Amino acid sequence: MPHPVMFDENDPLLARVRELALALPGAGEKISHGRPFFHTKTAFAVYGGSVKETGRRYSRSLVLKPDASEREALLQDARTYYPAYMGPGGWIGFDLESATVDWDEVAELLDMSFRVTAPARLVRELDARAG
Repeated sequence: MPHPVMFDENDPLLARVRELALALPGAGEKISHGRPFFHTKTAFAVYGGSVKETGRRYSRSLVLKPDASEREALLQDARTYYPAYMGPGGWIGFDLESATVDWDEVAELLDMSFRVTAPARLVRELDARAG
């Protein structure tokens, strides 16, 4: 049984996330479990998430995998949450509705998650772009 779609295709926050995520080398998008997944060989970001213990949904958020050294500090931020299913794997949720979105910060989080999950050749390609 397919999962229900859990996002609005016309969401302007999703449009901006797509723009940032798909600009990364080798990045693609697919719909999985009813949500947009941004990936290379594996996912580096998911649009939308929830908290298993409370059932609270964060439909307009990003689920990302930060560097292990930064994860605990990020989870102390009021805009973040421990996402269902992916949290135990080191992922965090970042609520895009909690305040005015700082798109430079979102781009940095996407970059970090990409670097943690992408193949080394794509990370080198990203570094070469920054030149």
